[in-house]
Amino acid sequence: MTADVYTGRHRREGALGKPGVPAQAPAWSKASRLLAAQIVVIAKEPYPGRVKTRLTPPFTPVAAAELAAASLSDTLAAVAETTVARRVLALEGRPGRWLPRGFDVIGQRGAGLDERIAWALVDARVTLPLPVVLIGMDTPQVTPELLAAAARPLVDKTTDATFGLAEDGGFWLLGLREVDPRLILGVPMSQPELTDVDTAREAERVAAVTPGSRFAACMARLRDPSERAIAAFQ
Repeated sequence: MTADVYTGRHRREGALGKPGVPAQAPAWSKASRLLAAQIVVIAKEPYPGRVKTRLTPPFTPVAAAELAAASLSDTLAAVAETTVARRVLALEGRPGRWLPRGFDVIGQRGAGLDERIAWALVDARVTLPLPVVLIGMDTPQVTPELLAAAARPLVDKTTDATFGLAEDGGFWLLGLREVDPRLILGVPMSQPELTDVDTAREAERVAAVTPGSRFAACMARLRDPSERAIAAFQ
């Protein structure tokens, strides 16, 4: 993933106010300092053999699931620290000890990734009519600041959509001020998961840029066999 959040092209005329006149904070932000938005994490239960299957080999299914759990925990921790009105986990499977407090859990529905993303956004929005920012479980690099930067333009109504652009041409974040599933349904998805860590090499790279994360700690514990396997696959 990249460290930039793209705020779309549909900036509204006059949305930034008049030159020289400070923008007035909405009443809810003055009262609570919360962004009137919600963040949805779409994820799978980190169960061996069902997640991170592209990491096996070189990792065992158990080790791959441990990496998935660590990545998911880092992602959820960043969301938990983001000052938004609501946090949602759209989950395939069952929640475990890795789920922090303060999240509403909803089930995923749909077949392909486009359907699961679309209906997760719809299901969150229908129960709370606020802008929605969606990310996947494979983002241990994400920070509360990045998430807030994606949500704030939607809350301020200065844009209709925000994107976190991935290096492979896809996206790791999608934010919508208003949710219309037709914008997402049928969009080709090259991967069956929202994922940024598909190979052992990528896992090493992500761990290197997140040295204090749970993901990096998990990689350090698994590193010796991983290094031998990476060398064998080069």
